[in-house]
Amino acid sequence: MSAPIPSEPWQWPEAHWRAVANKVRAGRRLVHDDPARRWPGGARTAVLLTWDSDHETPYLRDAQTSPGSMAMGEYGSRVAVPKILDMLARHEIPASFYVPAVSALLHPEDIEAYAAGGHEVAAHGWIHERNTQLPYEAELDLIGRAADVLEELSGTRPVGIRTPSWDFSDSTLRVIRELGFVYDSSLMADDEPYELLADGAPTGIVEIPVEWVRDDAPYFMMDRFGGLRPHLSPYEVERIWIDEFEGAYAEGGLFELTMHPHISGHRSRLAMIERVIEHIRAKGDVWFGTHAQLAEHVRGQFDLG
Repeated sequence: MSAPIPSEPWQWPEAHWRAVANKVRAGRRLVHDDPARRWPGGARTAVLLTWDSDHETPYLRDAQTSPGSMAMGEYGSRVAVPKILDMLARHEIPASFYVPAVSALLHPEDIEAYAAGGHEVAAHGWIHERNTQLPYEAELDLIGRAADVLEELSGTRPVGIRTPSWDFSDSTLRVIRELGFVYDSSLMADDEPYELLADGAPTGIVEIPVEWVRDDAPYFMMDRFGGLRPHLSPYEVERIWIDEFEGAYAEGGLFELTMHPHISGHRSRLAMIERVIEHIRAKGDVWFGTHAQLAEHVRGQFDLG
């Protein structure tokens, strides 16, 4: 019988901390050596604009059921989504919308509009649950039912997932594989797409990485009864995101933004996002696409069977 694992991490034997660190790991970079073949259309840089259409679900998850909380989420669908879709249509940009199932059921017209606009609808949990607080069976059930809802409302089964709050549990990769998703967009081990490893073994799952610096929530979220009150100026965030894009452009890499309609869909912030788009457009040799399109592109260049 093996010895029990000590409760304190500083007491863990090497075999244990190595196993923990390697449970889900970054494998090979899925970036072609030839820059002319790296991104679709031979573009120098790939740009992915994504919105997590959470709306009321983070409040519902935490049982914050006051009309005030519901109204803050409702704004995302009622006001922000039509403006976002109009902006994307004017610039002829396809985007990826990650939608919790409860949000989709509350606002089915959103899903219809995303699909009609040629955008990707991808999985984002059931009610914006925290996966690390769930057993495997519950996580599998919730994500499976969420995929069913999105398929019914959009007409297409989602091929990708972004875990709510990027909360990736010890079971999440197993769930992703069992449900047949081809990509994930929840982890942060690289700037470029990479293959996920499970306990050191390649999985064939494409990871399209995210980062808090390219997410609107850390800059704009607020809790009037708590200490969460950053509310940066949109011009400050614009400078950060443009610098991030310029770095990706210089390296011939990937630039991805994660936004939320109920957070960045307000007037001053949406104007800032449009200025960022215009800055990117001015470069010329940039490809705008969805996560599903990028995953298909890299899977076609690498053996991910």
